[in-house]
Amino acid sequence: MKKTARVSVALLGAGALIASFTACSGGSSDSKASAPLQFVLSGDGTQGGGYQKMADLYKEKTGITVEIVDVPSNDLTTRLRNSAQAGELPALAAAGNVDPLWKDQLVDLSSVAKAQKILPLLSVKDPSDDKVKALPTSLTSVGMFINKSLFDKAGVTYPTDASQSWTWDEFVAKSEKVRQATGAQYGMVMDPSAHRLRSFLYEFGSKGVEDNNGSFTANDQTKTALEYFKKLNDNGFMPKAVWTAGEDASATFKSGQVVSYYSGVWQIADFQKNITNFEWASVPTPQQPVKATNYGAASWIVAFNGTGQEKEAQAFIDWLYQPQQYTQYCEISGCLPAVSGLDVKYPKNQDAFALYNAEIAASPDVSSVQTVDQLKGGYSGKFLPSEPLKDETIKYLNGQQNVDQTVTKILATTKDALGN
Repeated sequence: MKKTARVSVALLGAGALIASFTACSGGSSDSKASAPLQFVLSGDGTQGGGYQKMADLYKEKTGITVEIVDVPSNDLTTRLRNSAQAGELPALAAAGNVDPLWKDQLVDLSSVAKAQKILPLLSVKDPSDDKVKALPTSLTSVGMFINKSLFDKAGVTYPTDASQSWTWDEFVAKSEKVRQATGAQYGMVMDPSAHRLRSFLYEFGSKGVEDNNGSFTANDQTKTALEYFKKLNDNGFMPKAVWTAGEDASATFKSGQVVSYYSGVWQIADFQKNITNFEWASVPTPQQPVKATNYGAASWIVAFNGTGQEKEAQAFIDWLYQPQQYTQYCEISGCLPAVSGLDVKYPKNQDAFALYNAEIAASPDVSSVQTVDQLKGGYSGKFLPSEPLKDETIKYLNGQQNVDQTVTKILATTKDALGN
């Protein structure tokens, strides 16, 4: 991959992080070393149980049990913090970010990152000691899905691969034509997420929130994109309640009454299993005029010091990222590899995964900074208590403030938390 991270700031959404806390835990012992390795994560069940199947294979080959503990995503951060405070961290975890509460208890995984050819962009070093302590579970990217059955019924064409494109104006016009011809309820639904909104901004030429030595700025295209987004919510093209009242975007699309869904590659495995009432397809993301996505690590695998199982946890991680096992994991879970040089043969929708890879390769550097900056922030103890981009945009959609006030508040909140 040709991307390298540049200086920017991601609007972190991990919740209120608190000062570093070094949990006390008992030392290594034979009993701990032989006990099951507890691996705490979220979402394995919805992506084919890839980690569970890898754990089963590891047990078969080594006799060592890896216990997969799959918790709801909203509970994962709290569970790990509580475990750290109680001195009972698991052997390893897949977390959305490095938490300052347990950042000082991480095992050095630099040797695994080098040996298993983790993508350079996502081999992020802790600024304090230049060690890689968190490895990307997979590569994730924002993208567009359509209800292919509705497009076909309406006789409306759409781009099908990365060599083709459409602007947001063209996409909206075609989706509206489909909606009117088929009686669909909405033209598009979009996850209520800053991750998704960032990519939308980038496609209009915005650079998001830029960090210029502690002074945070946003270019004029940021305002243009937010105004366009509000128009889509106000005119009924999108269900406004998804962003303003928390309605489930995925369930809304899967109902079959929405023409398109702005989400990401992680939906493919779920759609393969759970959409049976219509045909869906991945299509190029609209651009106005920039071809861009928002991509990075889906989450980060870490191993913890002080558990008595450090060597065993590192050995499992090294095994997991070896080409044979990691390729199998990506094929099972339906995810993009975070390892260089792999040829993943997906059982279904190979073209959809290829489209995501092509859009990542065509995206500007700004599209890659979110999870990298988030991880660096976790290492250094800098954090935002919430997502200003999402929070202030919701206020804008509700008419509580205008677009200029929205941009000003996003920048101010970011500066208060992350400024020098």
